[in-house]
Amino acid sequence: MGADPKSAGLCVEAPPPRKRVFILGGGFAGMYAALHLERQLGNRDDVEVTLVSRDNFFLFTPMLHEVAASDVNASAIVISLRKLLPRLTFVEGDVSGLDLEAKKVTVAHGGLDGHSHTLSYDYLVLALGSETNFFGKPGPRDYTLTMKTLGDAMLLRNCLIDRLEEADTDCVTAGKRDAIVTFVVVGGGFAGVETAGAINDFIHGALPFYPNIQHANVRVMLVHGGEEVLPELGRDLGAYARKKLIEHGVEVRTGVHVKDVTQEGVELPDGTVVPTKTVVWTAGVTPPSLMATLPCEKERGRLKVNERMEVPGFPGVWALGDCASVPDVTNGGKPCPPTAQHALRQGLVAARNVCAALDGKPGKALRYKMLGQLAAIGRRSGVARILGMKFSGTFAWVLWRTIYLFKLPKLETKVRVAMGWTLDLFFRKDVVQLIGPRELDQLTLPALPLNSRQQVRQVQALQPRTQH
Repeated sequence: MGADPKSAGLCVEAPPPRKRVFILGGGFAGMYAALHLERQLGNRDDVEVTLVSRDNFFLFTPMLHEVAASDVNASAIVISLRKLLPRLTFVEGDVSGLDLEAKKVTVAHGGLDGHSHTLSYDYLVLALGSETNFFGKPGPRDYTLTMKTLGDAMLLRNCLIDRLEEADTDCVTAGKRDAIVTFVVVGGGFAGVETAGAINDFIHGALPFYPNIQHANVRVMLVHGGEEVLPELGRDLGAYARKKLIEHGVEVRTGVHVKDVTQEGVELPDGTVVPTKTVVWTAGVTPPSLMATLPCEKERGRLKVNERMEVPGFPGVWALGDCASVPDVTNGGKPCPPTAQHALRQGLVAARNVCAALDGKPGKALRYKMLGQLAAIGRRSGVARILGMKFSGTFAWVLWRTIYLFKLPKLETKVRVAMGWTLDLFFRKDVVQLIGPRELDQLTLPALPLNSRQQVRQVQALQPRTQH
């Protein structure tokens, strides 16, 4: 038998410490960076990769409006991060603090007790996404819904059905009924146009179940501060989208900046007030407030990085996605637009650069030329610009669904979405109110006015975590 090295007085060399790679954020940028790192580093014993996200699922945000319109179930467009990344360490929580010099990150989690942990890292990938920009106005912040999270989409769907139930009662006067079924979407980008089209489709599709509400009572309005909706697609496709929305019954107002939002409705610059109880705010995004605390160079609040997505002055730190200003070397160094397709490619390139850094090699620059953009505008119509070619109408809508179906991660999510779309083709809208009026009353403090921001947080807190 061999002698024990310790008893024999031999010195046993301890294994080197594992390198710790942290990814903050589970959106498109963070998830695809984690996905690539799991494939490259998942079997290595000398590296530990940890993903930190406030949700334990990846959300396919381009289809949020489809959840609000009851075209697909909420569970169809999410997938468990633990299931998607089984060989990575996952921590569910909010990033509450970050010390780039000490290489430490503070994560708050635990639900009711709300305790925090301070964790150390060797390499850091910042992909914290963005927040809704209310431009410092308390009215929009307190009296509007947003379309950023799964809770937002579910809450909007619930509110749409709640308005129909309220407006269908016999005790409601005609003038009050019109205000109840008036819906205003602020912002004419992709989220705003798709949300307005989805609301319009859902409401008019559900009216056969509400005999006291006529199509003439319903008013769906899209308010946009720019000259044309969907400016990312160009003026011609934007004009086509606006024309189609109007044909579908959506009232589109361009060149109008909302002055304020109150309990009574939306106040426009000319002093008129649009009476409504439902306002969806999609007028812009802003980097997370945590970015302002970091000692890094910023551009419009976003961390300024080089073409390799490295944060200058902090070796081993990369920033990508909506929280970073990533130069597009294929477009003269202008910042990449905050789109899912750019975030996806940034995640893959950042992961490769992390692997290169672990091996002592230099990283490579991000080189990606956008292939195109698409938008669904309701009534099975869409607009698209792909490889310089323009498409519109039903064909563009089919393109939208086909391309995004293939972009969904995992076969099971593709099947769930395809099944939902198939059922939607043959059956009427589902008007089941998952969160009833009593539950909504319990979710909000009775002494305070309706605050959708509180509702969203509380609804998300009460939702069972999605597992597949």
